[in-house]
Amino acid sequence: MLDRVIVLVEDNANDEELTLRAFRKSNIVNRVVVVRDGAEALDYFFARGSYAARPANEVAQVVLLDLKLPKIDGLDVLRALRADDRTRLIPIVVLTSSAEEQDLVRSYGMGANSYVRKPVDFTHFVEAVRQLGLYWLVINQAAPQ
Repeated sequence: MLDRVIVLVEDNANDEELTLRAFRKSNIVNRVVVVRDGAEALDYFFARGSYAARPANEVAQVVLLDLKLPKIDGLDVLRALRADDRTRLIPIVVLTSSAEEQDLVRSYGMGANSYVRKPVDFTHFVEAVRQLGLYWLVINQAAPQ
């Protein structure tokens, strides 16, 4: 049986906690795997480094990807995930504070499934995460693994 997880790629501890609180408040019960930089994200997805023993049945149902990450930028993570057959079909939502149009265009150009700007207000942030969860975890039909 597959263990469908949400992968949150986020280096900001406050945004991480807000996202996790928003999931709890929205009754999203999927396990959330948090990785805090681009290198760790790639290690997780390709089961290497500290994630070499990651269970093979653990699959990402959706990835929430910040763009401004240490070590490896979010766009480079997106490019690497889209370039590999093992991860090409995983839904990736860019969840970022960036309002730069070039980030939006580049994200979609590299294969992001969605681009969401992080709301500053907690109430709006919770609602955005609730809607993301509802769509990607309940409504969306995921590609087979």
